[in-house]
Amino acid sequence: MMNCLQSWPEPVVRVQSLSESGIRAIPDRYIKPPSDRPGFENQEHVDIPVVDLKNLFSHDHTLHEETLKLISSACKEWGFFQAVNHGISHELMKRTREVWREFFNLPLEVKQEYANAPTTYEGYGSRLGVQKGAILDWSDYFFLHYLPVHLRNPSKWPSLPSSCRDLISEYGAEVVKLCGRLLKAMSISLGLKEDYLQNAFGAEDIGACLRVNFYPKCPQPDLTLGLSSHSDPGGMTLLLPDHDIAGLQVRKNGKWITVKPVPNAFIVNVGDQIQVMSNAIYKSVEHRVIVNSVKDRVSLAFFYNPKSDLLIEPAKELVSEDRPALYSPMTFDEYRLYIRTYGPCGKTQVEFSGSNR
Repeated sequence: MMNCLQSWPEPVVRVQSLSESGIRAIPDRYIKPPSDRPGFENQEHVDIPVVDLKNLFSHDHTLHEETLKLISSACKEWGFFQAVNHGISHELMKRTREVWREFFNLPLEVKQEYANAPTTYEGYGSRLGVQKGAILDWSDYFFLHYLPVHLRNPSKWPSLPSSCRDLISEYGAEVVKLCGRLLKAMSISLGLKEDYLQNAFGAEDIGACLRVNFYPKCPQPDLTLGLSSHSDPGGMTLLLPDHDIAGLQVRKNGKWITVKPVPNAFIVNVGDQIQVMSNAIYKSVEHRVIVNSVKDRVSLAFFYNPKSDLLIEPAKELVSEDRPALYSPMTFDEYRLYIRTYGPCGKTQVEFSGSNR
């Protein structure tokens, strides 16, 4: 299916190399139109909800129900929340983030061994989308498949630092377990059987991948973005942000809210596929990443996705005469071809798929 995306339309430039070259003005290729520039006006003192997961599977029914209500409210109102007491070792989170920071600080020729192509995006990359002449984002990344197992290829994962591959395996296993717990909570909160969403994703035969983002220092952060506005095309995303500097912005009521990371929290967000399955009860929300002139940033986005060839459609239980199905059935493979071709484009894709019935 991806045969039309064999190679990048122009030579790839590593943004980290640009940043480290000492330039004082960014190349035109990274300058966003004025309407898309971040603007650093005074931020409102609001933030995405924080949900304590320690009572998610508590034997205390009241505490359990309260947690489900908090998750449901966050998914309806924000499409985002920060999860604390999630059960994943803080030390594992820290070590995994730091090993990737070390990878991006390796010599360029070492990283180039993993240079990617748009056929699968797997490996070391610096752009999304294959449109010639597109305005680019101020970031590099490393993308890899974790599930299904037959797509997992540790030989394509960095061999340096030496602990990297083991940490990817350990971290991935823990995050997959957490995603399963959250999917169960979302199913129950929607009034569905607890295993509905997991089964709709493909039961045990789901997709999962990791995108590690590197946002280099930028001499003109007011003119560009680390990652353009988009909603995530997959099912659910667990983001491990950098611990001491904010970058993620979430769109709420037409305004951009800068997320202030809570220590040792994961930032959880609803993807387009859960918006479709929930018939838009739960919302995937536009977000973007700003950069700064002072410090490089690393973040890890773990995408928990439906099996790529399953048809995704609204749950029959959430469709009625009063609330008809808003989306036509489509496989995730068909769906994600859009972002792989055009790059991040706000909410264009899910809105188009809803109107194209």
